[in-house]
Amino acid sequence: MNVHVGLNVVDLEKSIEFYTKVFGEEPVKVKSDYAKFMPEKLQLNFTLNVKPEVSGNQVGHFGIQVEKQEDIDSQKARLEQLRFFTREETNTTCCYALQDKFWITDPDGNEWEFFYTKQDVVENKEEQSCCQ
Repeated sequence: MNVHVGLNVVDLEKSIEFYTKVFGEEPVKVKSDYAKFMPEKLQLNFTLNVKPEVSGNQVGHFGIQVEKQEDIDSQKARLEQLRFFTREETNTTCCYALQDKFWITDPDGNEWEFFYTKQDVVENKEEQSCCQ
């Protein structure tokens, strides 16, 4: 099974450029108002759908969970080398888990969290808004 995410975007070319860098792969289909990615290393069917207007982050956030600490470090280094601004959080408690993570933002204001879960925890920090 694949997870499908259909994301509304204003500038298809800019979004294709962004997600090609994030996923490390070109889209498998491109039309004048649509692009589809099927990243080989993710069970994800990800589409971009052009709309005349979107207003920032229409969802809480998107995320990619990695399996090892080394993976979070290498993904962060890779995206910073591509000149993405990353906002890093280490040893943070979020969604009842101790995590290391970093964030990037796409051209339409949607946030992407790359995270590695170190361990589950019993209590969530109330001030954290990461799980919303």
